[in-house]
Order: sequence, then structure tokens, then C-alpha cells
Amino acid sequence: MNQLQLFFELGLTHVLDINAYDHVLFFIVLVAVYSFKEWQKVLALVTLFTIGHTLSLIVSSFGIFTVDSSIIEFLIPVTIILAAVYNLKIADKNTTARKHYGQYIATLFFGLIHGFGFSTYFKMIATGDQKVLPLVGFAAGIEVSQILVVLAVLGISFVCQSLLSISRRDWIIVSSSIVIGIVLPILFENWLW
Repeated sequence: MNQLQLFFELGLTHVLDINAYDHVLFFIVLVAVYSFKEWQKVLALVTLFTIGHTLSLIVSSFGIFTVDSSIIEFLIPVTIILAAVYNLKIADKNTTARKHYGQYIATLFFGLIHGFGFSTYFKMIATGDQKVLPLVGFAAGIEVSQILVVLAVLGISFVCQSLLSISRRDWIIVSSSIVIGIVLPILFENWLW
């Protein structure tokens, strides 16, 4: 198995690992307010998140800038809760009519935070001087897994809203509230003070 494929698989499985569910929870709340019809907005958000986490992976992996892992482990659940609370705030609003600039900037910033979380794992598995190829493979694996998670969330959303007749508002409130309930213990477990 070549190095690119190995790190691609490591990136893919790192996100889809049942023990690393914080990333999946973030994507649930990121796209809970959207449908397949709004795929361009979803793609923009996922791409901005990927840009953010790839940038922080790069600067951390090459020792340009690092952040204490305890701070990142605290901030990751904060980003998830903030995204979920935002969903609760806009649950009654039409997403097609809104401007998304603030959400785009927040998603890019949240990607930076999550990327520093990935960088700790990446630095453990990528040893030696050759980091570019492993980094490309790892980032590509993460991106593919993110797309799979987003498609799954959009599919579940479609089933709940179209086939089970759950209102869009109720879907957003219930899915975001469940995520908050799962993430709050993680936040308290990683509390900095």
C-alpha cells in the first residue's frame, strides 16, 4: 500500500471512527437546516470547513503555529454547541432567503479549530521529514468522509421531513437539541477551569 493511500484511509477512518464522533456531530448541526435542494450552500460550507482545517493541519504539522491540545479539546465542543444554538435560533426561518456570510466565516473559523484537533492525531502518525504526501492523503480522506456524513445527514433529513412528515422546524430543533445533549458532557469533561 502506498503512502498516499494509507493516509487517505487513515483520514477517512479517523472521521468515521465511532470514538471520534465529535466531527460527525458538527456536520449534523452544520447541515441540519438545509436540504438537497440547497446543495450549493452545503458544498460551500463543507469546502470552507475543509479549507480551515487543512490550513491548521499545515501550520501545525510543519511547526509554524500550534495550539495547546487541551484548549482545542475544549473549543471543539464549543463550536458544535454554537452551531446547534444557531440552528435553534433560525429554525423558523427560510434558509434560501438568508445571507450566509456570517455562517461562512464561522464555519471557516470552526474548521481551523477542528483542524488543530486533527493535527495532534496527524503528528502522531506522520513521522519523518516527508509530510506533504501524507498530509494530502489525510486531508483527502477527511474530505471524503465529511461528504459521506453530509450526504447521510441530508438523506436522514429528507426521510424525516418528506416520508415521516416531520416539519423542517421540528427536525432542526430535535436534531440540534440531541446534539447539544450529547456534546454538553464532552464540553464539561474538557472544561479548562
